[in-house]
Amino acid sequence: MPSHANPVNWFEIPVNDLARAKTFYESVLGVEITETEMGPNKMGWFPMEMGAAGAAGTLIQGEGYAPSHDGSLVYINVDKIDPALEAINSRGGKTLMPRLGIGEHGFIAHFEDTEGNRVALHEAP
Repeated sequence: MPSHANPVNWFEIPVNDLARAKTFYESVLGVEITETEMGPNKMGWFPMEMGAAGAAGTLIQGEGYAPSHDGSLVYINVDKIDPALEAINSRGGKTLMPRLGIGEHGFIAHFEDTEGNRVALHEAP
């Protein structure tokens, strides 16, 4: 791994219902998710820009992908956590851990999406 790179460059959020998850994340994050298929898997790609900072990723529906509260936790950047949590709760998700200060690094929160995944938010200072 190059010493100047962050270690994560891609993430996958497992879903049972791609259409439902796509609607949820588009309305909560205010982004357009692009549907595609790769082999037997259905995917919904989050917006990405090659060479930009941060990781790109996808919603993914397929064999071997099961939504969960266990395992890795993906943090999604948002401008403000509280309005994002309001949108999450009003669109079928639920807050698992409300906004929490993490010192000089800003704030975090955890939520459950419409598929049953535990996902996190990060608000930079």
